Amino acid sequence: MAVARRRIDVGEGAAALAAWRKAAESPSDAPLPRNVLATAVRFSLEEVTARAPGNSVEVRVPPFGVTQCVEGPRHTRGTPPNVIECDAATWLGMVTGQLGWAEAVAAGKVAASGLRADLSELLPL
Repeated sequence: MAVARRRIDVGEGAAALAAWRKAAESPSDAPLPRNVLATAVRFSLEEVTARAPGNSVEVRVPPFGVTQCVEGPRHTRGTPPNVIECDAATWLGMVTGQLGWAEAVAAGKVAASGLRADLSELLPL
């Protein structure tokens, strides 16, 4: 299996994730810059793919990124059979451990379809 190609520098990605976590823990009037939010999401999607390489599950965090991960049958055309989709705040909450997978799914914050659409074993990172 091929190694996931990184587009985000690990140091830059970790810094963006730390900035998001800090902003989430102590909200202020100044929102996190969009480019920092985008970097945190994209870096964490790359990290999930690095930890669980494969093509059987598609993780979507619109409008910032999408990745395929988890070993299993390769998906090549049309709508994938295993899809996970959520907003950036929900995704980063799960990635950092501020929000649990089961809690997010039960609250309707995550749309997960398919037999393999469960990242509870991978999150938090």
